[in-house]
Amino acid sequence: MSRRSRTPRLEARGSLWITANGESLGGHGRMELLRAVAEQGSITQAAKAFGISYKAAWDAIDAMNRVAGEDLVERSTGGRGGGSTRLTEHGMRLLDRYAQIDAVHQRFVTLLTDQAFDLSQPFSVLDVLKLKSTARNQFIGTVTAMRSGAVNDEVELALPGGTRLVAIVTRESVDALGLRIQQPAVALIQAASVVLATDIGHAKLSTRNQLHGVVRSVRPGAVNAEVTLDIDSGGQIVAMVAEASIGELKLAPGVRAAALVKAPDVILAVAN
Repeated sequence: MSRRSRTPRLEARGSLWITANGESLGGHGRMELLRAVAEQGSITQAAKAFGISYKAAWDAIDAMNRVAGEDLVERSTGGRGGGSTRLTEHGMRLLDRYAQIDAVHQRFVTLLTDQAFDLSQPFSVLDVLKLKSTARNQFIGTVTAMRSGAVNDEVELALPGGTRLVAIVTRESVDALGLRIQQPAVALIQAASVVLATDIGHAKLSTRNQLHGVVRSVRPGAVNAEVTLDIDSGGQIVAMVAEASIGELKLAPGVRAAALVKAPDVILAVAN
């Protein structure tokens, strides 16, 4: 087989569906059917415009009315015009809200395609969500353990690849974030809070978070250097290290090192 001349573009795809008490209310197709009813004023004409049978259109509308808990579409019979069909006020609000949410959903899917599928770069959930933070290091994971203390709580976050981070946060912060087991969360760590160590061997350290890896790059500065470490389990972490320590630790690309982070220096964030 001949090798492809170029790497195919990877893209994210997704569809937005609404459910009510676990039952499917509808997605893009049914919302477009509601829009056709609103524009045509007739289920028959809406079905023709939508390219489906009257029965299929009515069955879909009847199912939506049932699942929604109140009518989205109502029909009036008789009169000189032979009756009409229209969206209820609740139906119009639902249609408008779906359009707003779908626009946000499509923008998010586009952001995922733009930000997440350059496989040569680490994935940044903050870039996708367009959040701004002074923390250079960000790790998305899942809460796997929570231990309560007298004042502060200990929260353990499992990262892709098996790495675990421990954060010490106040009880008020746990309640404010609504932290719970199996909840996705983001760990933020300032580069200045990362301590690098080499040749630690089997030494026992009090630092709870120890990320082992290989130095990818060292960027010198006037006072401090920026050191990027490729973590063995995947991902990267950046540390700010005094220029004098670079020589003492012999930090250079390819050198093995450990990034040490105290649990109180790990900041947790969750999506609203």
